[in-house]
Amino acid sequence: MLKTQLHKNFDTGNFKIGASKLKQLLWYFTNVFFFKSGIMPISSILVVLLRLFGAKVGKEVRIKPGIYIKYPWKLEIDDFSWLADCYLDNLDEIKIGKNCCISQQAVLITGNHNYTNTKFSLITGPIVLEDGAWIGARATVGPGVTIHSHAVLTMGSVATKNLMPYAIYHGTPAIQVKDRVIKA
Repeated sequence: MLKTQLHKNFDTGNFKIGASKLKQLLWYFTNVFFFKSGIMPISSILVVLLRLFGAKVGKEVRIKPGIYIKYPWKLEIDDFSWLADCYLDNLDEIKIGKNCCISQQAVLITGNHNYTNTKFSLITGPIVLEDGAWIGARATVGPGVTIHSHAVLTMGSVATKNLMPYAIYHGTPAIQVKDRVIKA
């Protein structure tokens, strides 16, 4: 078997950060001080800061202290959604619908590398959470995944493929274990 060395410079393909160096620098310190540190427990102030940096945030959205957001200008959160101290590594767009929940220490990661390529090329894909989706504590959602309407990814599970609507998924990789039945 022929082994090939990886290039020293990784291939970032068509990846664009989407903000000036100054905006990136300002966001870095804002993120560390106000968001990641947990020093600012008031959700409405965190929402205002996200909007100032280009995030589209709906009404009555709750952002909890300790959250990490890579690039707010690539983030959209619709009405009445709730984000705990989770990790949003959004090299690509993350769109969160209405009434969604992202629980404690959940990870949404939109980028990865092509390990079969000597250039170790960057691969990105958007993540979409449709209305009513719930990402359990310490669950992980990978690049290019859509969590369809009212689907649940249970605690510690990993979604590498789209999750169907009104279904509950568990495991690594996540598989459907039952239907989600919502009662009044």
